[in-house]
Amino acid sequence: MKSVAAVIVCWAACAVQAQSTERRNWFEDPFFRVSAGIAECPVPLGPLITQEEQRREAHYRVERGTSCWLAGKCKDSNAYRYDKLLASPVEAALKSVPDVGGSSVWVTIQRRWVFLEGCVASREQAAQFEAAARRVPDVESVVPALGLRGESPRYPLLAPAR
Repeated sequence: MKSVAAVIVCWAACAVQAQSTERRNWFEDPFFRVSAGIAECPVPLGPLITQEEQRREAHYRVERGTSCWLAGKCKDSNAYRYDKLLASPVEAALKSVPDVGGSSVWVTIQRRWVFLEGCVASREQAAQFEAAARRVPDVESVVPALGLRGESPRYPLLAPAR
């Protein structure tokens, strides 16, 4: 009987550990790939966070979301509500960049900020991606983390599958 109890305790501890390290897009932030032309480009972590990180982030997101409205920069009382509406126009703008197929670029959108992560063919192309995203109405800021093929990534990576 003691061995059964020990197995149950061990199973519960393992379940809690797995839950605490599982990464998900808890806030359903838009996260998508625009291009896939550089096969060796590492996949970014994007908005995937653990449940503990989600708990810590929740209050901060409420403050950041409403500060835009309080400052008179947003019509909506929560800047995060723009994100899903921005996904399609941002994707279309980025896909219009010349030689988009010669890059591997992922996008995360949070509170009207567009995060560009991945690999590009040239510094000029990186600047074109950034400029294209900035031209989309309601985008407040663009945060580029685009590197050239073979450079170390400038963004957190998605852990490789085991």
